[in-house]
Amino acid sequence: MSSTRILQPGEIESFSAEIPRLLLPDAQIFATRAERLRRIAPGHSLGDYLTFVAAIADWQQEALATSVDRTPKLEAAHLAHCAERDVPPLAPQGLIRDPGWRNQVRALAERLAPTAPVQAQAVLERLRAGSDDWLETQAEALLALDLDQVDIAASAILAAVLQVQWTALARTLDPSRLAIQPTERHLCPICGSHPSVSAVRTGGASDGLRYLVCSLCASHWYLERTKCSNCDNMRAIGYHTVENPDSAIRAESCPECRTYLKILYQTLNPDLEPTADDLASLALDWLMSEEGYGRSGVNLMLLQG
Repeated sequence: MSSTRILQPGEIESFSAEIPRLLLPDAQIFATRAERLRRIAPGHSLGDYLTFVAAIADWQQEALATSVDRTPKLEAAHLAHCAERDVPPLAPQGLIRDPGWRNQVRALAERLAPTAPVQAQAVLERLRAGSDDWLETQAEALLALDLDQVDIAASAILAAVLQVQWTALARTLDPSRLAIQPTERHLCPICGSHPSVSAVRTGGASDGLRYLVCSLCASHWYLERTKCSNCDNMRAIGYHTVENPDSAIRAESCPECRTYLKILYQTLNPDLEPTADDLASLALDWLMSEEGYGRSGVNLMLLQG
């Protein structure tokens, strides 16, 4: 008598040699984000902030578009060195930032000031008047997620500019020349940053596959389904929603490390955008906190000290 074993999603996907392991950021990533934010902001309890982040994303898209001709490609020797050692080629500690990012921070703060809420004006003025040394210190702390040293109120503006720089750099890379299975699989293989969420994608070669989404450079890297994105545990993974158990946005929890990461099912709602819908689903974060789980992901548009 023969028996049949039902394969789990991760096992099914592991049989395919055609899985795209790494997806670099799209050229319209910030425009897509801004559009999604404006679509979900009306009537939302965080509507004003979502609209504010949409304005930031507008600037990010313009800055990314103008960076195309100014972003240098990494040297082949650096890429080879990183590939040999499974080191992310865009790890912040291994790169020298373009000093022009500081003026971009000031320009973004200046642009946002006329329409920003009153409570944000002092922060924007602090950024406009910030010295080069202060901005560099803030960038170092933010990239290291040393939140005790980060000006949390100003962090979204600082992060927005850094995201543009790293996204532009990521778009110059060739995935075939990169180490895409780093030792720490829960961190981005491009820049070593934490994911913001994971997403089950729809369409093309990645249809139905789950990817972690980088909080800094916006790259996507493949991870099997029903596996903890923080510790690789595959036992008793839980899925949580605020109300609708069939929601396209869920929290995937791990009983081993007691962390969670949101998972966005774009197969159920192709309009979902990682940063926007993560911000719009803070009620799920509150639920998971009440249940004793810590968040393993990071959304640089809304850090909590």
